[in-house]
Amino acid sequence: MSKPLKQIHLAAHFPGVNNTTVWSDPAAGSHIEFSSFAHFARTAERAKFDFLFLAEGLRLREQGGKLYDLDVVGRPDTFTVLAALAAVTEHLGLTGTINSTFNEPYEVARQFASLDHLSGGRSAWNVVTSWDAFTGENFRRGGFLPQAERYSRAREFLSTANELFDSWQGDEIVADQASGVFLRDAKAGSFVHGGRHFDIHGQFNVPRSPQGRPVVFQAGDSEEGREFAAAEADAIFSRYGTLEAGRAFYTDVKSRLAKYGRRPGDLLILPAATFALADTDAEAEELAREVRRRQVSGATALKHLEFVWNRDLSAYDPDGPLPDIEPDVSDNHISQGRAQVRMYRDPLATAREWRELAAANGWSIRDLVIHTGNRQNFVGAPATVAKAINDLVQADASDGFILVPHITPSGLDGFADKVVPLLQEQGVFRTEYEGTTLRDHLGLAHPDQARTERVAS
Repeated sequence: MSKPLKQIHLAAHFPGVNNTTVWSDPAAGSHIEFSSFAHFARTAERAKFDFLFLAEGLRLREQGGKLYDLDVVGRPDTFTVLAALAAVTEHLGLTGTINSTFNEPYEVARQFASLDHLSGGRSAWNVVTSWDAFTGENFRRGGFLPQAERYSRAREFLSTANELFDSWQGDEIVADQASGVFLRDAKAGSFVHGGRHFDIHGQFNVPRSPQGRPVVFQAGDSEEGREFAAAEADAIFSRYGTLEAGRAFYTDVKSRLAKYGRRPGDLLILPAATFALADTDAEAEELAREVRRRQVSGATALKHLEFVWNRDLSAYDPDGPLPDIEPDVSDNHISQGRAQVRMYRDPLATAREWRELAAANGWSIRDLVIHTGNRQNFVGAPATVAKAINDLVQADASDGFILVPHITPSGLDGFADKVVPLLQEQGVFRTEYEGTTLRDHLGLAHPDQARTERVAS
């Protein structure tokens, strides 16, 4: 018997904090004005996507002590944007990245429960931690936590927020006008939590929301991150968008679920993916090359090289050879607030590897950064892109993809109009929303149902 076709999950990431956009393109719009967010969200909903995703940055990044302004910097508050989008969409899930290192459980739980009510059950929380003291300087508590402590706090943060969500059962509000009784239980929302990181008690003031709890996303790729996702998350963002690496990650994370009484379908694996779409494969390949060159200007190439060299390289020609000096291996890094610097744990080895690549291929600094940096995951005509996405999902390299266009806000339009219909024709993507909540879109059980099933098993 042949394996049944998996249904593909698609989402859209509103880009803006990395060099994924080409903000200088005449077609590019604002990354701050609400009209951009509204256009993007309406396109995603027209295409029947599961959700829209917003990343978050808690401090503007710096390089060499100056504001890094070669990519899009800053963004309005996540909750404000998502609440506004709830009013101009009806079905689309609304996912926000909210930090567990510099926030408090009561505040975050109240905001997500409110968003879930405002949207009719479409909220989702991407739980992240903060890794650097530079970001911590924006907060009273300041500083940062070692990795093990960050995940310890994140786990307790999430469990505490869940206690707050669950402090209302959902049947407390009577609102009987004849008797004048509003609440069946005057203790509704009562909670007591005493733990290593949080010691709070009181009454949660937002009643049980349509989803019970927001959908929980997690983005860590470390051992701690994978285990946290297996225990707590409904979906995990993956950076593995190829067949071999994707299947390895998929198998590893899904295999961890059983120890927590969970099934493979209880956790979705969704890599981020960029794309270049044109009428023919050849035209798409040319577009992909052009987009990458525009994403990596000469100045941008030098800044990216500084991530490894940890030196001011502004005097070098981006169209010339790589520096002949060695990287400065120091904890005092020239780039502040960028997670990318942690990718290069051995700068000297990376420099040697890059020099060899550049020499073998005749690459300049800019050429090297273009070829070693992120590239479009899906490049081709609509049929080519649709097939590539479906092949990866059916091969269990992912459960779907979070698409990141290079133009905001209209960069998703072509995909919605040309690729989605092909996936629908193949019977692997919905033609209409079948439910009202984000849990419905993702095929996830309500928390109360999931809890009952775990106890029964």
